[in-house]
Amino acid sequence: MDISPLAPDVSVVVPIYNEVESVERLVNAIAASLQPTSLRYEILCIDDGSTDGSGELLRKLAQERRYLRAIILRRNYGQTPAMAAGFKHAQGLTIVTLDGDLQNDPADIPILLAKLEEGYDLVSGWRKNRQDAALTRLLPSKIANWLIARITGVRVHDYGCSLKAYRAELVADMNLYGELHRFLPALAFIEGARIAELPVRHQARQFGQSKYGLGRTFRVVLDLMTIFFMKRFLTRPMHVFGVAGLVSTLLGVALGLYLTVLKFALGQQIGDRPLLILVVILISIGVQFFSIGLLGELLMRTYHESQGRPIYRIREII
Repeated sequence: MDISPLAPDVSVVVPIYNEVESVERLVNAIAASLQPTSLRYEILCIDDGSTDGSGELLRKLAQERRYLRAIILRRNYGQTPAMAAGFKHAQGLTIVTLDGDLQNDPADIPILLAKLEEGYDLVSGWRKNRQDAALTRLLPSKIANWLIARITGVRVHDYGCSLKAYRAELVADMNLYGELHRFLPALAFIEGARIAELPVRHQARQFGQSKYGLGRTFRVVLDLMTIFFMKRFLTRPMHVFGVAGLVSTLLGVALGLYLTVLKFALGQQIGDRPLLILVVILISIGVQFFSIGLLGELLMRTYHESQGRPIYRIREII
């Protein structure tokens, strides 16, 4: 992200995938919500390999509107890479994200920005009255939000709401991979961000079809495990792998001593005992876990030192 002295106050980042019916309406609505304010703004629409003409329409609109920039990706990468591309090219001091399907109401953007000015680093929208199917969307979403909040420790009602406002320096510290865009509040919390949540309006989908399906559930679970590990052990992987290796090794050694007593003190045969195989497996696993923890420590040090990323974040110096 490159912020110049004449940077806009707000960058609105919108991932687009096959939303040709919604694009122009959305761009107009975002501009209408920000024009009454005194803020300088830009809108970045990231076309994520659309096949319905969304990219061509964005090219046309970007030539007609000076505040609009269209970023056309070479193929469909997914929402997280599209948002990452938007974050990288955004020049605003504040960044707002929302979906491209008109279900988020751009009229809520000034409300989020006002809340951000109260001293928060991230303000997340909460679709309190969500206009989606109860069984196929609302119930799974509620379960997912509860599970994510429990595991990450970040109490947000609606992780799936794309309507959020961020300070640019916070976004610069976060790298997105996989499906991590839905865990942005948890990633921000890891970076020491102050987080707030506001109820926002939500509208039923007017055009096209939803891009979400049950197939994403498994990817979300895997990414949730990644977030949990990052939150607890990002800079100290040995604390998890080393402990697991130590427990496995000690258990293997204890069972090995037990078999040794049986062999040499009591004269029993142990060669055909499954317990002997278990001892070998436990000790081998323990050594492997310990080695993984050591490699993890070395990789973390290399990661932070090579990128010049400190293991702390400074809010201000007085």
